[in-house]
Amino acid sequence: MQLPLPQSNKSIALCSLAVSVVALGLKYAAYALSGSVALYSDAVETIINVVSAIGGLWALSVAARPADHNHTYGHYKAEYLSAVAEGSLVLVTAFVIGREAVEGLLHPHPVSASYLGILLNAAATVVNLIWGLTLVHAGRARRSPALQAGGQHVLSDVWTGVGLVAGLLLIPLTGWMWLDAALAGLIALNVLRVGWEMMRESIAGLMDEAPAPETLDDIRDIIATNGRGAIEAHDIRTRIVGAVTFLEFHLVVPGSMTVEEAHEICDRIEAGLRSKMGDTLVHIHVEPDNMAKHEGIVFWPRPATESASR
Repeated sequence: MQLPLPQSNKSIALCSLAVSVVALGLKYAAYALSGSVALYSDAVETIINVVSAIGGLWALSVAARPADHNHTYGHYKAEYLSAVAEGSLVLVTAFVIGREAVEGLLHPHPVSASYLGILLNAAATVVNLIWGLTLVHAGRARRSPALQAGGQHVLSDVWTGVGLVAGLLLIPLTGWMWLDAALAGLIALNVLRVGWEMMRESIAGLMDEAPAPETLDDIRDIIATNGRGAIEAHDIRTRIVGAVTFLEFHLVVPGSMTVEEAHEICDRIEAGLRSKMGDTLVHIHVEPDNMAKHEGIVFWPRPATESASR
C-alpha cells in the first residue's frame, strides 16, 4: 500500500517529518506504559528518524536551487551529504541502543508487557510500513537519494517493530526477562546494518561511481537508436547525481558532413536521452572520421559517404 504524494520533493520531506513525529509519539507512549528497554531503544531510533527528516528537508531544499557562479553544475549532491549524515546518525544510534541492551542483559528487570503499549508500537509499525514503502517508491521514481535513504531507514523500523511485538508477547508466556534486552541487541544490529548500507551508497554517489550496467546499456541503446548518420560513438562516460544524469562521449561523423548536419544528430541524441532518462546534461565532442577508434557504438547502416568509399 502506498499513499498519494505531493508534487514536490520538499513537500514529501515535510510529510516525512510529520509521520516521524507521529511514530515517535506512539513509540514513546508504548515505552512509558511498559518500561521495556527494547521499546526504549525503538523510541530512541525514531528520534533519529525525526532528525533525519529535518536533514532531508534541508538537503532537498538546497538540491532544488539552480546552478550559480559558485556551483556551475548545480547543488544536487546536497542530497548525498544528507544521506551520509543520516547514516552517521544511524550508526551512533546503533551503539547507544547496543549499550542499553548490554546493560539490560547484565541487570535484567521486570517488564510490564502492557498490551496497550504493544498495540501502540504495532500501530507505529504499520504507519512506518506504509510511509516507508511510499518513500522508497517515490525516491526511485524521482531518483532522489535523500528520499530513498529516508525510506530505507523507515522500513528498517518496520522489521524492528515486528520483532518487538512478537518478542514482548512472549515475555509473559515464558518469563524470560532477558528477552527484552536481547531484542534491543537485535535492534542495534539491524540499525547498524542499515546505517552502513546508507553510508556506502551515499559515498558511492559522492565519488561519482558509475551507474548500474543496466542503466549503461539503456544509454547505449538510446545513442545507437538516435545516432543515425554518424559513424560511431566512443569514450562514453556517465554519472548520476540525484535526479540528474551527466553524460559525455565522442561522436565520429563523416568528414564531409556539415556542422549543421552534425548538430542535428546531436540534438536528436540529446532529445532521446532526456525523454528516457529525465533531466540529463549531455556533452558531445564531435570528431571527423579519421578519429574513429572502431570501438564503442558503431552505427548501422553506415553513412552513404563511408559506404561509397569502400
